Amino acid sequence: MKSTKDRILQTLLRKPKLTINDLAEAVDINPISVRHHLSNLEKEGLISADEERHGVGRPRLVYSLTEDGMERFPTKYLRLTTRLLAQMKESMPGPMVANLFNQIAEDLASQYAADIKGLNMEERLDFVKELLAQEGFTVEWEKKGGQYEIHEISCPYYQIGVAHPEVCTVDQTLISKMLAVPANKVQCILSGGAHCTYVVQPVAVKN
Repeated sequence: MKSTKDRILQTLLRKPKLTINDLAEAVDINPISVRHHLSNLEKEGLISADEERHGVGRPRLVYSLTEDGMERFPTKYLRLTTRLLAQMKESMPGPMVANLFNQIAEDLASQYAADIKGLNMEERLDFVKELLAQEGFTVEWEKKGGQYEIHEISCPYYQIGVAHPEVCTVDQTLISKMLAVPANKVQCILSGGAHCTYVVQPVAVKN
């Protein structure tokens, strides 16, 4: 039997922008209990609340799934993505495909250029760690001698990368752009490594 939390998420999947009373009726519990569950789901980042006007008076709150909430449900993204990449590689020259992956990373890095301006190397490493976490990576970094090692403990691209290793250039390019130094891969999970590891040499970062 599904939990109340799961039933709320399922309801919002079928029909977003529902009020507390709508959800209470849909999952057959009282509004006070629904409010408690919604509060927990918001803290987990699975739902979001927005104000909605409905005639005269104060706006009411309506709830919808976030991107993370949507990811809780089975999808066929992997199958579609693999097919799309295979088609791209058949119809486009190799350098053009590589350039597309690089451009994805460069566009993402450019969004955060202002945020990293003035940060030192270790502050940038922490920023990159959080940024990659938002993209689905689990990342740790450490200082070894005169250089830094960045370990990707888990990678959301792994299953795609098995068939299309070109996708690995996205995170490598992103790391290089954000740190303003080359990121050299010394270990790769696709080659049998425990995880992917990049090495960067600390240099003075230009503001």
